[in-house]
Amino acid sequence: MAMSEKSCDYFLEVLASNAPTPGGGGAAAMGGAIGMALSNMVGNLTIGKKRYADVEDEVKELVERGTKIIADLKMLVDKDAEVFEPLSKAYGLPKDTPEQAAHKKKTLEECSKLACSVPMEIMRKASEGIKIHQRMGQIGTKIAISDVGCGVAFLKAALISASLNVIINLGSIEDEKFIAETTAEMDRLLEEGQKIADETLEAVISKIKK
Repeated sequence: MAMSEKSCDYFLEVLASNAPTPGGGGAAAMGGAIGMALSNMVGNLTIGKKRYADVEDEVKELVERGTKIIADLKMLVDKDAEVFEPLSKAYGLPKDTPEQAAHKKKTLEECSKLACSVPMEIMRKASEGIKIHQRMGQIGTKIAISDVGCGVAFLKAALISASLNVIINLGSIEDEKFIAETTAEMDRLLEEGQKIADETLEAVISKIKK
């Protein structure tokens, strides 16, 4: 059974243990899925309300997109564990001879690139989710607007957490082109995502503060 299909208690127990997975990447994906679910909750509370009839179709579209992101992030919880396993084995390869050292170096490079792929995808999904929260905060029901703030905070945390997993894996990579391209996308997602998340959170706070 996939980790994302087990109970919350089990996930937290394994996360807190000395087991290699889930780790920060899996936690980022799960946290992002929780954040996205909060936006969907606001959307579902909005749908069917006469007051929001003029935006109902758009809200339904946001919920549909959010549902896909939740499914993707749940899948990435397990995918993160899958790509970490070969990397952990690569670190244990011998390097007693020049041939062994060269093989280990090449294997680490390949496994580290693969290990970067999942947190980068988590960042992309978190970024998309943050933008959905921005719009949901503008048109969703005001009675649950605080949950938009909670959700976008989760997704901002997922975005930052995933970036840390990218950065640590880049440390084992020497391919300068890969490093440059990955870093450029990571920085762009961080800058844009954090900006929109902060703006959304500020907008929510201004609406609920008396």
